[in-house]
Amino acid sequence: MNYNVRLFNVYNWIAKIGVENKIVDFIKSEAPDVLSIQEYHPHKNINLSFFKYKFEKLSGNKIKYGQAIFSQFPIVNSGSIKFPNTSNNAIYADIVKGKDTIRIYNIHLESMRINAKVESLKNENSERVFKKISTTFKMQQLQTELFLKHKAQCTYKMIICGDFNNTAFSYVYRKIKGNLNDTFREAGSGFGRTHDFILFPVRIDFIFADDAFNVNGFKSFNNHYSDHFPIMTTLSLEK
Repeated sequence: MNYNVRLFNVYNWIAKIGVENKIVDFIKSEAPDVLSIQEYHPHKNINLSFFKYKFEKLSGNKIKYGQAIFSQFPIVNSGSIKFPNTSNNAIYADIVKGKDTIRIYNIHLESMRINAKVESLKNENSERVFKKISTTFKMQQLQTELFLKHKAQCTYKMIICGDFNNTAFSYVYRKIKGNLNDTFREAGSGFGRTHDFILFPVRIDFIFADDAFNVNGFKSFNNHYSDHFPIMTTLSLEK
């Protein structure tokens, strides 16, 4: 038995008002089996009902936001990993394809909240920036440790995706990736940028896959609906 799983990862795709229909049309045209969104905001103009199943974990009072996983395959179990003192978290959904149950993790680690525009960086106090980065890295490390405890209890083949707010040279990348495959490195090309940082191409959004999966494709898109760019991988599982 051989089948494909096409997984799409995006970040905050209603950041720009008025592009809702373009977003939905774009997702439909790519036809992923699984859609993972960080900073997800339910919106009356965003209709993703063509996915049969979903799990979302939202917070906030007037404006609800959080993480979401949409799937064409049945979701038989789901939940959230709470990170302290932040609205960031990790969620998971166990999906069933054929006779296999696959764990999908969607992670959103702490952001540095630094304006990446050159002029803004010039006006930032260097000591303040250093303290902000140091605090963020400590929070990311704690969040990663909480995630790894949860991951260690999972017995299913897994796919991990999300916005790490850090690069492939970071501690959190190495720890979360572990012995999984980075799908960009397996099948991507170029810089694979996922964040709109003007100084150089930055890859801070990732999709990792269990070694049981063959990575048959990876694509980084240039669609500019927020300050992140979407990514997609195609995986196959051979029996």
